[in-house]
Amino acid sequence: MATRTPLQPSAEGLKTIGLLQGLPIAALEELARHCTWKRAHPRQVVISRDAPDHDVYMIVAGHVQVTAYSAEGRQLTYREMYAGECFGEFAAIDGRARTADVIAMDDSLLAVMKQADFRELLHSHTLVNDRILLRLTGTVRDLTERLFELSTLPVQDRVRAEVLRLAHKAGISDNSACLDPAPSHAEMASNISTIREEVSRELSAMAKKGLVRRVGKALQILDVQRLEKIVFEVRRSG
Repeated sequence: MATRTPLQPSAEGLKTIGLLQGLPIAALEELARHCTWKRAHPRQVVISRDAPDHDVYMIVAGHVQVTAYSAEGRQLTYREMYAGECFGEFAAIDGRARTADVIAMDDSLLAVMKQADFRELLHSHTLVNDRILLRLTGTVRDLTERLFELSTLPVQDRVRAEVLRLAHKAGISDNSACLDPAPSHAEMASNISTIREEVSRELSAMAKKGLVRRVGKALQILDVQRLEKIVFEVRRSG
């Protein structure tokens, strides 16, 4: 049986990574020489919680989920990540063990950067360094918001807040958004620490109020401004 030739990252592939946007082609080519490709199949674990490696992973194609499991086996999903994004930078910055599992949700192609190369990238390119700072502060803000919701809001309000978050991530046009495909009710439940039945119940209630509509595998958010007002009022009163 013939052995497969290992894949090698290219500057063209790295151009798709948001963190690297605007870097000179020479810098991308140099970085590509120090990276390796990694393929991941659906449900394959890319990073394990408490793993000692400190590599940074850039998603050239595909979709991954950042998640963790309690001792009882309960899943908590932190976020979904797609082509153009990167993960693993926390361990590359502080040198500590991983804090979550990263699981491929479909066939994915990743460019893997060693810790030393990532740190050199930050020191050599202010543009990349600034993006990492914005990313870190954004993560803190997002987790603070989620902690507030988990601590103070009932399930139905957490579902509405999650739908609003997903709408903004998908992109809003003419006061509406479309999640296509929409995450499963079980995935949404994992994101907000509840059960699938509670998510199904609240989405049905939102549909009756004209806030959302299911079309095949997609979930349409029909009135983003109205949903924003509802979520804002609940957060303020909470």
